[in-house]
Amino acid sequence: MYRIFIGSLILSAIHAMIPNHWLPLIAVGKSEKWTGRQTLWAMVITGVAHTLSTILVGIVVGLIGYKLSAKYSLVSETVAPAILVGLGVIYLLLDLRSHRHHHDINLVTAENKPRWAVIMATMSLAMFLTPCVEIEAYYFQAGAIGWIGIFMVSAVYLVTTLMVMILLVYLGKRGVRSFNTGFLEHHEKGVTGSVLVVLGLLGMGVFG
Repeated sequence: MYRIFIGSLILSAIHAMIPNHWLPLIAVGKSEKWTGRQTLWAMVITGVAHTLSTILVGIVVGLIGYKLSAKYSLVSETVAPAILVGLGVIYLLLDLRSHRHHHDINLVTAENKPRWAVIMATMSLAMFLTPCVEIEAYYFQAGAIGWIGIFMVSAVYLVTTLMVMILLVYLGKRGVRSFNTGFLEHHEKGVTGSVLVVLGLLGMGVFG
């Protein structure tokens, strides 16, 4: 349980810090001349849409892990952790293959200013349709301990993701430049892959 909590917390925090999750809102808010409150509410709405789709898919994945582990102890002891390690290795290889992480952001220009609600609907839909793949794999392992594991991952992911993203938007809106997410932006897959490998190995009991 402790490992599930810590793993969920780390993955959620790293995921939320990825610039393409919150930086577009700062850019659009600036272009649209949104107030700080409007920008923060925009982050809440799009963040909830993103976490909701991730949790919905995660519950299904977690239930699959639960059903399998109930019949085969090998699933929870070896297969689930091995999936995390395998996914982590894939992310590491992808990071080595490409050190530059591009995000195509179609910003709203001053000449084309849709209403706030229209922008929110569009961005929320985009976030809803892109659930977090990394945390989905973790749901499979958490599902091995039943509903309590699935609930724990969901709760930690929801709260952590929203809090970190809102904090970053708040700091960005106020012009704070003391934090540097450049490394994470360019090595998102490498960092995520490393965390997944470590979590998988912990699940296997490699580190005791």
